[in-house]
Amino acid sequence: MEEKKLAFIGAGNMSRSLISGLIQAGYPAHLIMATNPSISKLEKLAADFGIHISQDNGQALEWAQAVVLAVKPQMMASMLADLQAQGAKLDNTLLISIAAGINVARLQEMTGQTRIIRTMPNTPSLLGLGMTGLYARPNISQGDRDYAEHMMQAVGKTLWVDEEDGINHIIAAAGSAPAYFFLFMEAMAAHAIQSGFSEQDARLLVQQTALGAANMVVANPDTGLGELRAQVTSKGGTTAQAIAHFQEQGLEHLVANAMTAAVTRARELETQL
Repeated sequence: MEEKKLAFIGAGNMSRSLISGLIQAGYPAHLIMATNPSISKLEKLAADFGIHISQDNGQALEWAQAVVLAVKPQMMASMLADLQAQGAKLDNTLLISIAAGINVARLQEMTGQTRIIRTMPNTPSLLGLGMTGLYARPNISQGDRDYAEHMMQAVGKTLWVDEEDGINHIIAAAGSAPAYFFLFMEAMAAHAIQSGFSEQDARLLVQQTALGAANMVVANPDTGLGELRAQVTSKGGTTAQAIAHFQEQGLEHLVANAMTAAVTRARELETQL
């Protein structure tokens, strides 16, 4: 990928994951800077990855050709206002936002510039197994699109959406979705414990099964998810009985309603931040 001077404003877990992924992919450490109020976080990043660090967002902005906006969404407006009050210039800087709930129009309002790409990574990015949605308006060059995409691919897979509201659907299908699986696993583990297994053994049973199931999906890209399910479901057997119960209880409808609720909330947040 193109090697720009890249600054991360905000040094939380997602920034750390991206920096780690980029360094492992061969991105030069001397072209990366991170800023944060906490010097201890910055010193850890510098020690682990050899990048530049600063507690001055304005310094990072002057230095960088591309900036990842990685502060908490509720802090974004005040952080950008402080930068502008200091006279920091955002002109001709590629801005890549990983903040949930802030749309491009609002980012343009806060920054006064239009060279913005919005992304929505999820927490498995911390392990290099992320799924990130990306959106850019038509004015964004292919070079900028490629740069943002390659950056996010350092921590997993990527998917572009043509309309910005697609990011809200990415949130429902990927951003929030790890918690859905954790909830399902939590319920399974709780029942296994009730059935007499220790907490440790119940967790082992559930997590290894989830890992195996996910890898079976990845290993069989030409096989539909329904077919994979059918292959495990012998007619009249135990799996068939459990699946029938899920369906009788309206699992598909419940999942659809939950994902719709996530999209609705994402749209609400866009009006509040």
